[in-house]
Amino acid sequence: MDVTLHLAQDAEADALLGRSPLAALVGMLLDQQVPMEWAFKGPRTIADRLGADDLDAHDIAAQDPDAFSSLLSEKPAVHRYPGSMAKRIQQLCQYIVEHYDGDAELVWKGVDDGRELLRRLEDLPGFGKQKAQIFLALLGKQLGVRPQGWQEAAGAYGETKSFRSVADITGPESLAKVRAHKQEMKAAAKAAKGTAKSAGKSAGK
Repeated sequence: MDVTLHLAQDAEADALLGRSPLAALVGMLLDQQVPMEWAFKGPRTIADRLGADDLDAHDIAAQDPDAFSSLLSEKPAVHRYPGSMAKRIQQLCQYIVEHYDGDAELVWKGVDDGRELLRRLEDLPGFGKQKAQIFLALLGKQLGVRPQGWQEAAGAYGETKSFRSVADITGPESLAKVRAHKQEMKAAAKAAKGTAKSAGKSAGK
């Protein structure tokens, strides 16, 4: 991996994401309940605080849990919930050490079937189906990892010229489009919830 990503909107953080498979996975793991840029800047912040140029799965897996939690909690915190995220990152790294000898790229390297790659991503601690599909789309659209059937396995996130997720962000313009799409989805979900609530009240009369 050696590509230019634009997820953290920070040159050094994005450079790390583009060359480090583990950093990309950790950024994806952090991407929940915080702004995307905050999440994807996290791997660079963690590496800096560990005094390293990159993230190392063996090193992070072996860290004292309380010390690692404190490292993520230092201001500015790596996440809104640094304690729980520190635990998840260590679990992810421990899994990669146990199953891939600490080499995160082996999660997808040499995999020639999109469904198999999706299964591998879903098996990662902290990765549900949606997160796995988004990361699969990111691999295919921006990191050149395109096993047969990857777009189908990624679902809607694999569609070309869509602006649904971080997989589609290549700069400020696409970032704005993805944000707009997410706002539309939130509004639609809120409206559907309100409709269901009203229907329930009517049925209860």
